[in-house]
Amino acid sequence: MSKYHVPADVPDELIETFIQNMDAATAGTGKMNLFACDQKIEHLNDDFYDGDEIIPLSSNNPEHLFKIGQRCHEEGTIGVLAGQLGLISHYARDYPEIPYLVKLNSKSHLVKKGQRDPISQALWDMDDVMSLVHNGINVVGIGYTIYVGSEFEHEMLSEAAQFIRQAHELGMISVVWMYPRGKAVSDEKDPQLISGAAGVATCIGADFAKVNYPTAWEGMTQPESLAIASQASGRTGIICSGGGSLPPEQFLQRLWDQMNVGGCRGAATGRNIHQKNTEEAVRMTAACHAIICEGASVDTALSIFNGVQ
Repeated sequence: MSKYHVPADVPDELIETFIQNMDAATAGTGKMNLFACDQKIEHLNDDFYDGDEIIPLSSNNPEHLFKIGQRCHEEGTIGVLAGQLGLISHYARDYPEIPYLVKLNSKSHLVKKGQRDPISQALWDMDDVMSLVHNGINVVGIGYTIYVGSEFEHEMLSEAAQFIRQAHELGMISVVWMYPRGKAVSDEKDPQLISGAAGVATCIGADFAKVNYPTAWEGMTQPESLAIASQASGRTGIICSGGGSLPPEQFLQRLWDQMNVGGCRGAATGRNIHQKNTEEAVRMTAACHAIICEGASVDTALSIFNGVQ
């Protein structure tokens, strides 16, 4: 029996490749510490420069992301660095061994849903992804964002389903960002809607689905409500969004709750890592890894971040 669930659309001769890519993406645990580096398009420069008030000036340089990724890869604390193909291609020859998740679509936040329902279609295809692989870059999987509830959801679902199929045919893993959004969606964090989006990810074959932290069902806590989505996704692992920057103890407590109560199989963290100097960012990634992959307590993870351990 395989170490992991291997989807049936992975060719028999590439099962070991799929397992190797899953090992790389999850530090051999099946649980993913995803470093989200796709925000240069998604949020433009809002997350990278504020005049050194909170965000260090070094964060404005995209190479900051790769320096963090390389250090964390050397220390074994990163799952994947997720970014757009163009961003990765600019830096990957200098950092070829980081496990990469290539984000195939992206859009900025400038066009609001009052103007048009959100749509984010592919900027690249699997041939483009393979051009990196052929040049020795450690690409382990692909990522794609879907706005469930948008009038354009069919276009995004169709593209994502085909990319997942193609990735599996190559022995790669797939992660989908599942965000209910559009004029038909009144509450993007409604727990039933988040659970529904998680189930959609399963139906298109994704290995992991990144979702926003839902609000709480009546009579439940927020992490208990997240557990409903984790159950609804079946064999597709839920990874929860890291959200905006939080004080370290509060962020790590939330992460522990998501993993241990919410039943997540990982987390996707961007701002709570890259809005720090390199040393602090590396320690925060290690703290996340400890909770996600090693089952560490919040106190232990906080000690790692503070450099005590």
